[in-house]
Amino acid sequence: MEIRNKNNILEIESNSKSIIYFDEAKKQLKIDDLDVSYPWEYEKSGILLEVKEYFDNLFYSFSVDWNHILFVLTDDFELKEEILSFFGDVDVLIIYWTKKAVKIFENIEARVVIPYWEGKSIFLQTLGQNIEEVSSFKLKWEYSADNTEFVNLA
Repeated sequence: MEIRNKNNILEIESNSKSIIYFDEAKKQLKIDDLDVSYPWEYEKSGILLEVKEYFDNLFYSFSVDWNHILFVLTDDFELKEEILSFFGDVDVLIIYWTKKAVKIFENIEARVVIPYWEGKSIFLQTLGQNIEEVSSFKLKWEYSADNTEFVNLA
């Protein structure tokens, strides 16, 4: 699986070549040509997705190539047991950076974290991560159980 940013559209390409598109400006998600911006359960091209609405916000939980990917597009919610159980065990966390995002990240404990938005460098620096921007990131099959890997997509 490869993750890249093309013209402010985050793309996650599965091993079967299906693509999840996240339009940062519109906060819209698609699997190939299927709009998945509504609460529901979706399946397309081997990608499973559950979209839940909590506190008038949408949360996206994908299963792609045996990886659990979670999109958190807001910080305007309380971390309650109900939402944390929906988040589950997260391999890749794609999170909107704000001051509250660090607390959200600490409660999710993802193996790979990809912040987005113009303030993402502050999020990374707050967590002691001074990493260079990359144009794409290939997800490994094995993760470290002890460390979180941070990705700074250009």
